[in-house]
Amino acid sequence: MDADYLPFHANPSKPEFKAPAGAVDAHCHVFGPADKFPYHPKRKYTPCDASKDQLFALRDHLGFARNVIVQASCHGTDNAALIDALETAGDLARGVAVVDPAITMQELQVLHDAGVRAVRFNFVKRLVDSTPKEIFLCVAEKIKKLDWHIVVYFEAPDLEELIPFLKQLDTTIVVDHMGRPDVTNGIEHEDFQRFISLLAENENIWTKVSCPERLTQQAPDYSDVVPYARTLVEKFPDRVLWGTDWPHPNMKSHVPDDGKLVDVIPMIAPSVELQQKLLIDNPMRLYWRK
Repeated sequence: MDADYLPFHANPSKPEFKAPAGAVDAHCHVFGPADKFPYHPKRKYTPCDASKDQLFALRDHLGFARNVIVQASCHGTDNAALIDALETAGDLARGVAVVDPAITMQELQVLHDAGVRAVRFNFVKRLVDSTPKEIFLCVAEKIKKLDWHIVVYFEAPDLEELIPFLKQLDTTIVVDHMGRPDVTNGIEHEDFQRFISLLAENENIWTKVSCPERLTQQAPDYSDVVPYARTLVEKFPDRVLWGTDWPHPNMKSHVPDDGKLVDVIPMIAPSVELQQKLLIDNPMRLYWRK
C-alpha cells in the first residue's frame, strides 16, 4: 500500500446504537486481496487489502444484516473482486459496478446475475481521470434496460457544472456522501442549499448521508457534520441511504472507528421511523426489489 495510506481500524468498538433487524450498510468496499484480484495499473492510490471475509465479519460485529458493495477506483473497471464478494454473500449483498463504456448487454447481464444493481460515475478529479459526459450517457442508456440506477461521486464545488448532466440521466441517481459539502461553511451556504434544491426539484435523486469522517473538522466527534445529514434525512426521508464506507480509503486525518460511526445514526435519524427508512426500507426498495 502507499506509504501514507491509513489502514482501517483493527478493532472497532461495539456500537451503543442497536441497528434494527435487517439493517443495510449501503456503502462499503472490498479491496483485493491483491494477489488474487490485482489493483488497476493506472490507479491513483494503492490501498491495503480489505477482504470480503473482513467486511462480512464487520457487518456482523456492527449488527447489520446486508451490504451494498461499491466498486472503488483502485480496481478500475475490473469488477472481479466485487463479483467474488457478491457471490459469497448471496442475497445478503448487492453491488455497484464501474464499467467500460464498450461493455455489452451480455456482460452487464452477468453482473446483474451476480447482484449488481447500479453503476458508479466518479467525478472526483484526484481519484479518476476525466471522462467525457457523452460516454457516461452511453452507459446510462445501456444500464437502464436492466432497471439499474446510477451512483455519482463529486465534490460540492463541482455540482453547479454537473447539474445539466445529472438532469439528462433518465433513471434514479444516488449521490455519494451528501455531495461532499465543506462543513466549515454551515448548512445555509449556497453550495449545500444548491444540493438541497437539486433533491427538492428532482424526485429521482437520492443521497447517502455517509462519511462524516471525511467531512468533519472535529474528529472523532463528527458533530459538525450531523446538521447536514439530519437536514437531508428529515427533508427527504424516502431518498436517503447510510453506509460505513469501510475500509475508508484515502483517509488522511484519522482512522475512523466503525462502531462510533454507527453511533452517529440516531443523531441524524432521531426517530425509529426515520431509522427504519434510512437503514431498511430505502435500501431494500432500491437494491432488493428484484
